[in-house]
Amino acid sequence: MLEIRGLSKSFRSAAGTSVQVLRDINFTVRPGQIAGLVGESGSGKSTVIRCALGLQRPDSGSVSYDGIDVHAARGPQLMRFRREVQPVFQDPYASLNPRMTVERLIDEGLRVHRLLPDAAARRDRVVELLEMVGLDASAMPRHPRAFSGGQRQRIAIARALAIGPRLLICDEPVSALDVSVQAQVINLLQEMQERLNLAILFVAHDLAVVRHICSEVAVLERGVIVESGKSDEVLGTSQYPYTRALLEAVPIADPLEARRRRCARLSVAASPGGNGYE
Repeated sequence: MLEIRGLSKSFRSAAGTSVQVLRDINFTVRPGQIAGLVGESGSGKSTVIRCALGLQRPDSGSVSYDGIDVHAARGPQLMRFRREVQPVFQDPYASLNPRMTVERLIDEGLRVHRLLPDAAARRDRVVELLEMVGLDASAMPRHPRAFSGGQRQRIAIARALAIGPRLLICDEPVSALDVSVQAQVINLLQEMQERLNLAILFVAHDLAVVRHICSEVAVLERGVIVESGKSDEVLGTSQYPYTRALLEAVPIADPLEARRRRCARLSVAASPGGNGYE
């Protein structure tokens, strides 16, 4: 469904030099699949997303969605791509227009794409979507500031689902939420994926979340995919130092195990062959 081939991207630094942030990225998302892209902050994940959504043009390589060349698409093809591929951004406090009511936020896509010209039909669709994500019609006249972070992200998901997409691109959709709320949003995404047969590109740095929700994963280090494959294999048995460092950074509830891991990391860092990730 989504195919990224040979993607490379550079930016001009403040000093005027060229900084390459992506190098020959190859990645695919199949229909009905939840695929993960993981890496630490600054690894290039957001640049991959912007290129995949057509918001930035790569220096080289291609992005295709169901046979559509994303960066060459015009007219009906571009409108189809924008309708069928929807983003869910990281911060629901920033991604929702604070001046718009929930009803207006969710039905905006329906109006832009002229899917339901009748106002009553759009209103019924908004109610349906709110109930689908665990809210109700009482939210419609309210503004985003009236909701918690988890509720705002549910509204953002309802907005993304409004026009019937086939692919969601989720940019760390739970990292700005409290831990107690993260599981609720993850479970909601899984439920929507199964109910609507969606494909999801799930981008994150939290490997525990990715391992739970994704069937396949690619590991991005400094703009290069260094590992990819089945989630259980990559995140369960990987011996690659960068992937292991990401796994070791996942918080655990057992204080004794946490102390053991911390001591092991310090021991590796202090050794002559320390890998530098500690």
